Amino acid sequence: MKIIDFSVKRPVTMIILVSVIIILGFFTLSKMAVDLIPDMKFPIAAVMTEYPGVGPEEVESQVTKLLEGALNSMGNIKELHSISMSGSSMILIYYDWGTNMDSTVNEIREKIGLVEKYLPSGSQKPMVLRMDPTLMPVIQIGVKSESMTLGQLQEVAEDIIEPRLSRITEVASVVMTGGSQREVKVEVDPVKLANYNLTLGQVTQVLRTENFNMSAGQVKDGGRQYFLRSLQQFESVEDIKDVAILTPTGGTVYIKDIATVTDGYKDESQMTRVDGQPAVGIHCLKQSDANTVKTCTAVRAELEQIEKELDLDLDIKVVMDQSTYINQSLDTTKRMMIEGGLLAMLILFLFLRNFRSTLIIFTAIPLSIIATFILMYFNHDTINLITLGGLALGLGRMVDDSIVVFENIYRHRLLGLSAMDAAVTGASEVGMAVIASTFTLIAVFSPIMVTEGLASVLFKPLALTVMFAIFCSLMVALTVVPLMASRMLTDKSMEVRRQGTARTARITSGFGRWIDGLGDRYKVLLQWSLSHRRRVVIVVTLLMVGSLALIPLVGAEFMPAMDSGEISISVEGDKGSLLPETDNTIKRVEQELRELPEVETIFSSVGSSSNMFMDTGVQGDKGTLYVKLVPRAERKRGVDLVCEDLRQRVGNIPGAKIKISVMDMTASMGSTSGPINVQVRGDDLKVLREISDQAAEIIRKVPGTREITASLSDGNPEVQVKIDRQRAASLGLTPGQVAAEIQNARQGAVATRYKVEGDEVDVRVRYSPQGYDEFSYLQNMNILSASGAVVKLSQIATFEMEPGPIQITREDRVRKAEINGYLLNRDLNAVMTDIQTELNKVKLPAGYTIEYGGENKEMMESFASLAVALLLAIILVYAVMAVLYESFFDPFVIMFSVPTAIIGVVLSLLLTGKHFSVVVFIGVIMLVGIVVANAIVLVDYLKQLRERGMERDAAIVEAGRVRLRPILMTALATILAMFPLALGVGEGGEMDAPLAIVVIGGLLVSTLITLVLVPVVYSIFDDWGQKLGRKTSAKEVVAEEGIEA
Repeated sequence: MKIIDFSVKRPVTMIILVSVIIILGFFTLSKMAVDLIPDMKFPIAAVMTEYPGVGPEEVESQVTKLLEGALNSMGNIKELHSISMSGSSMILIYYDWGTNMDSTVNEIREKIGLVEKYLPSGSQKPMVLRMDPTLMPVIQIGVKSESMTLGQLQEVAEDIIEPRLSRITEVASVVMTGGSQREVKVEVDPVKLANYNLTLGQVTQVLRTENFNMSAGQVKDGGRQYFLRSLQQFESVEDIKDVAILTPTGGTVYIKDIATVTDGYKDESQMTRVDGQPAVGIHCLKQSDANTVKTCTAVRAELEQIEKELDLDLDIKVVMDQSTYINQSLDTTKRMMIEGGLLAMLILFLFLRNFRSTLIIFTAIPLSIIATFILMYFNHDTINLITLGGLALGLGRMVDDSIVVFENIYRHRLLGLSAMDAAVTGASEVGMAVIASTFTLIAVFSPIMVTEGLASVLFKPLALTVMFAIFCSLMVALTVVPLMASRMLTDKSMEVRRQGTARTARITSGFGRWIDGLGDRYKVLLQWSLSHRRRVVIVVTLLMVGSLALIPLVGAEFMPAMDSGEISISVEGDKGSLLPETDNTIKRVEQELRELPEVETIFSSVGSSSNMFMDTGVQGDKGTLYVKLVPRAERKRGVDLVCEDLRQRVGNIPGAKIKISVMDMTASMGSTSGPINVQVRGDDLKVLREISDQAAEIIRKVPGTREITASLSDGNPEVQVKIDRQRAASLGLTPGQVAAEIQNARQGAVATRYKVEGDEVDVRVRYSPQGYDEFSYLQNMNILSASGAVVKLSQIATFEMEPGPIQITREDRVRKAEINGYLLNRDLNAVMTDIQTELNKVKLPAGYTIEYGGENKEMMESFASLAVALLLAIILVYAVMAVLYESFFDPFVIMFSVPTAIIGVVLSLLLTGKHFSVVVFIGVIMLVGIVVANAIVLVDYLKQLRERGMERDAAIVEAGRVRLRPILMTALATILAMFPLALGVGEGGEMDAPLAIVVIGGLLVSTLITLVLVPVVYSIFDDWGQKLGRKTSAKEVVAEEGIEA
């Protein structure tokens, strides 16, 4: 081959090229971003519309359906989900992975714009958002103190910490939770207000007009120009108390006569604690294109600087930091790569029995990795768990080509050729074999590049990384290895090698004798197999059929569970529970957590919260806890066992629903429901609830399920104020105005802002506590009509005690109810199979259906997509070999090594207790390209021997004898390189472990069977070919004789 001849004869050029690659590789590596998983552009958009004061059914009919109709005209929508709740509508539009979301969002805005004018008055302009993982915080901080109050902590967080963190380039925004915000409260006595025939709105308006700072243009005087400003601002709480209000009778009343004015803090609607101590929570979100590790590092550095500068009793604690788990996971993978590389080097040394020879082959690993970083950089990849996993998985394969090339060079050197001639001849002789095995593996991963779905998006970088790595290793094997061999396998070094064997005999002689003896035994086995071909085929077939029969015992799941050491706990009290009651429940959970030795940090949030899209208002009956465990190496139990222990501990807490779940990378992939997700679809909410409640009860009885909940349930108990539209209209009032007055009476209205000590503080006007807590005061509250008359609320509205409105969910424009749940000691596929069996027995009314979503749906879609990729991979592998060998027969024989791998796959999964998953599927696809390499090396040399005139069976035995060592070397090097990955020890190791396990199991079994089966199959098909050829020749002879006659 010209490339081999060039590299051997141009050493200076090769040294320069290799040096450039090394320098460029380290440079590009320093520029690559670091993250947990590859950058994933989620193909999801959201349309948010606020419609205050309106119930879910009205929101659904007047807003959601209208917008759904407009969006449905877009042809590329995969799924259309909507949630109609009290006062708001949210529509989620799902597209296929790979969709250009920038242009899609613009198209959505255009569609919404066409129907916007038909939205009801009172609704706000729809807001179109693109779903982005960066909307979730990458680092969370708790600010607490032993001596400072929450109000003081809030001021420090707002005035110092938040502005400085916001200035960090990588930080997109900073969100604060908990704490106490300063506020001036004007609490009006409803009885006194009614006595003066005034309304709350009038009080608010007067305060607003009494406190202003207004520019009034310019004025000239004496040839000079001055700016004119009207200024009247409150300077103290006393100023607010002394504000006068004109009554309808012409009299004057002061604020202090009808209200209590206090300078304090806003009502506590949310509480945040860190390790049981009150705190202010700070959540940092990164820019969409920012590096997570770099962002978190910059935030930590700024926090350290702030603590040094502030002479305060302040404890700033980082509660959650994504970069910690990322760094730990990447360090784990790097350690496994080093350990795998050393194990591969050890097996090479045992085979080669010489450090110099081992070094020549081992050079392929660092050079291939460095060159791979260059290709990754220009492909805009990042250093993450998936790409590094790809490098680790490709580690053993990186030396395969070099082993085959060097082994053949060395064999020719022993046959008497000079070092230069042996390098060129030996490398060229196996050049086609290593090219074929490399490009078959590249062909295996090619279908993943064109398939769709989450699995493809997630593992495409892994496929590309492996493809880059093995291509680079091929180039090293065909250039650097022959060059080094031609210079290092001199006559003197060959003699040193023999002497070195004596010095290292204690280590290598026993292994060498075993390998030599194995070669003799393999020769006998081959001869026996060729004489008993039918038995060999029957035994292998039975093994494959038996392994297929064991597949149901393996079980299936979407993705392997990962131990990130993070737990999420959601607490929901009884409907209508007050904040203190929920807080007591949270404290009991905190107490149980503190008794667990694995717990490092507890971050609790009780009460109201805001999601990434809209304010959810006060939720006094809800709370969440984020729990960070100590590093995996410092605890005896995995996160799953800790969760199970915790469930037992908190299961007896009365009056609360407590859900405990492990936080892993599934959350990063956009999963919004648990592993179990069952959907009931239909039109009538009452019927949907009946069916969903029945389905939930059935699912709870299925073994392996826990925490089963139905989405349709009663809301919080509430007083529904039903406004008489006609009566209100006759007084010049709209329902929206009345609703606003009620809201101001209960929650208060910010009349103005009071400037004190350099800060602006809200001045909130509302009824005094007894005025909004007592129902009777609400009924008799005054509302000012358009004519200036004061009317009682009871004159234009009625009051009913009802359960709160439920939210209405729809999918593809059909209402649905969902049942969600989690797994307990069973795999997802087994549980969902049982659930489907039981639910199929339920008789549904006409127009109602039961469907399955969540992880199960994602799993089945990914399996279907990867099954197509596997089929395409097999076809492409065959096609590549057919093109390279210009033969249909030889690739067909080689492909018999592929199905034997399934035996090792099934057995390895059963022995290790792993389930079939997307990760395992990737490993099976990878195996297709790996296992054929052994058969290629064997059949390629067999062909060469037959072309030299050797008899078939003799050629088979000789090819087996000669190629046994390189086949075993490559297989064992690959297996040992992946062995640390298969152990799955350390953070992040759970992701790559199943993949490594199936590759090791499949390759081990396939290698052993291939050494026997492929020669047997080759001889069988060769006999058939000869028989067919003789029959064809006989027919041709008969035909010729007939013509002559």
